[in-house]
Amino acid sequence: MTQKLTNTMFTGTLATSKLTGAMGSNDGSALTGLGGSGATISASSPTISTNPAGGVGTLWSNSTSGELYCCIVATAGQNVWINIGHGIDDVYKFQGTVAGYTSGNSPNSNVISRFTFGSANNATDWGDLTVARFSRAGQVSSTHGYTTGGPAGAGPDVIDKFSFTSSGDATDVGNLTAGRFYACGQSSARHGYTSGGTPNGNVIDKFTFVSDANATDVGDLIISRRSSAGHSSTTTGFVTTGFPDVNIIQSFSFASDGNATDLGDLSRDKSDVSGCSSSTDGYACGGGGQNAPILINSIDKFSFVGSGNSTDHGDLVNSLAGTTGTSSTTDGYVVGGGAPMVDVIQKFAFGSSNNATDLGNLLGVTQDASGTQY
Repeated sequence: MTQKLTNTMFTGTLATSKLTGAMGSNDGSALTGLGGSGATISASSPTISTNPAGGVGTLWSNSTSGELYCCIVATAGQNVWINIGHGIDDVYKFQGTVAGYTSGNSPNSNVISRFTFGSANNATDWGDLTVARFSRAGQVSSTHGYTTGGPAGAGPDVIDKFSFTSSGDATDVGNLTAGRFYACGQSSARHGYTSGGTPNGNVIDKFTFVSDANATDVGDLIISRRSSAGHSSTTTGFVTTGFPDVNIIQSFSFASDGNATDLGDLSRDKSDVSGCSSSTDGYACGGGGQNAPILINSIDKFSFVGSGNSTDHGDLVNSLAGTTGTSSTTDGYVVGGGAPMVDVIQKFAFGSSNNATDLGNLLGVTQDASGTQY
């Protein structure tokens, strides 16, 4: 006799030997207690705007390329997807959409200031670093800004970390492999990098965003330089110019630890420049010619893809050295600078060659600060 299971509560244990024959197609949407949300399968990769209902830990499979991603930061419009397959193309956003931040000031300040992107406005006080210093590098995760290094006697190996979402003071979360200043910073989705500087002018240090920890030495620049600019694409870190004055563009991979390579040249030898980054290009702004002391107002642009020299993108409002660069998704922001020191916040568009405009003012005159964005 064939028995039927109707829409009735079933209790106890059902032996598998009693389940025979083929089971038809069934809707499992109401099943609970299975654990996990499974992987979304799509012909394309996720984006920063792909907001997963399952939150952190959600998997995404690209059926075209075979790449597999895991969400590690679930923030609407600012999600971070780590490639856990065979590729390296993590999905994150180095550029900010909300605000730019500057940390410290010459000749030693602990102030973290913040200015909103977009319309003209002045900066506000966001908090303090753990120790007053200048000539340090800046790095960005999706939630925090980092300030690394500084002059001797003023936190030369400190890694400071502060929140982008709530004002407050920074905390000391680790150390570089050695003290240095006049270094530059780069950021991948997973790590921050501190490159060059003095006295260890060719070292590339790397520290993780996932936990608070010390940095490790992962490679060397082609030449030892300080007062360079840092730039970041999704896969590569870039270092432009440096003192003694050079025009070299160096690059190193985020996917594997190693030394930098020569990508191309800027328009001239210079140092004390600031770096901005769009999704496709790097911008080296201002600077000084210390071999024949002059100040420079040019904005040099170079492509993140392939190799080649820079092109002239436009000019800053003033000729300045020791400026600080931050980046939104559409614009570069160049703040402060010296000879003499100024408090100007300048802005230029990534989309077309143009000159910068005066957007607002910092809390005071600023030079050799670090820049981050959210």
